[in-house]
Amino acid sequence: MDYKSGLIQDGNPMENLEKQLICPICLEMFTKPVVILPCQHNLCRKCANDIFQAANPYWTNRGGSMSMSGGRFRCPSCRHEVIMDRHGVYGLQRNLLVENIIDIYKQECSSRPLQKGSHPMCKEHEDEKINIYCLTCEVPTCSMCKVFGAHKACEVAPLQNVFQGQKTELSNCISMLVAGNDRVQTIITQLEDSCRVTKENSHQVKETLSQKFDVLYAILDEKKSELLQRITQEQEEKLSFIEALIQQYQEQLDKSTKLVETAIQSLDEPGGATFLLSAKQLIKSIVEASKGCQLGKIEPGFENMDYFTLDLEYIADTLRAIDFGTDEEEEEFIEEEDQKEEESAEGKEEGHQ
Repeated sequence: MDYKSGLIQDGNPMENLEKQLICPICLEMFTKPVVILPCQHNLCRKCANDIFQAANPYWTNRGGSMSMSGGRFRCPSCRHEVIMDRHGVYGLQRNLLVENIIDIYKQECSSRPLQKGSHPMCKEHEDEKINIYCLTCEVPTCSMCKVFGAHKACEVAPLQNVFQGQKTELSNCISMLVAGNDRVQTIITQLEDSCRVTKENSHQVKETLSQKFDVLYAILDEKKSELLQRITQEQEEKLSFIEALIQQYQEQLDKSTKLVETAIQSLDEPGGATFLLSAKQLIKSIVEASKGCQLGKIEPGFENMDYFTLDLEYIADTLRAIDFGTDEEEEEFIEEEDQKEEESAEGKEEGHQ
């Protein structure tokens, strides 16, 4: 209903219909066979084959050996990507309805007389139709202008010949441009794929790098806890020993203090008999207490903890030297480290001997 009403509202329905039957590639009325694309737009099969060949230059045409793989091109009307099988454009469905409409339209046009104004007229000779083309001035004109007018000294050619030539040239330019656009679109798609793959690869190597550093952090934390535990254990053993000595000396001090108090009280005894009864045992206890003062002791430097010092400079240098490298460089580095460890172990064994 909408299509029909549009034709009625138009001043020239046949002219409007002709516009609907123009191929977007050659800009002429569709030439049979007419093929319909998956996007429902129509093309002359020859035009479709031209842009398909331009977009897929390595695809063998129908005259040669058939390619086992298909190709793709973009609809010139809507830019929808059309994917072809190994038959190429010959695998597209023909639009018989459009072909029938073209036949009816041509029959209708041939049965109608040429209306005045349907053909451009010469401005200099109003009754003359423009029917030749001035090659010198590159403008269409009429026969009277060639014989008596401004173009009588110019080189001219039949209008239809120039018309067909320029239409063919324009169609070729359109095909080239469409094919170029397809190639540009292909490049854009490839670049977008490269961006996506680059992001995915970057994310993957970042995750791998973070995992490796997390392992290093865990090893360092574990080693730190181990070494701190050893220091704490040594500290507790030394403090226990010192505190035990303090306890022994404190007990000795308390015992000696009591003996001193007892001895002073004995000295205050006025009677010799009473004093002598306890003096001998008291003197013996004091002598024994004096000998007991030689309890355990700590050696000089006992409290020193310097032997827990670590030289981590070479490890720090190794960490600072961490960088991205090939697997071969990593293997060489590991081999060098193993060799250094072996040489160090051999040196220690020789020192013990």
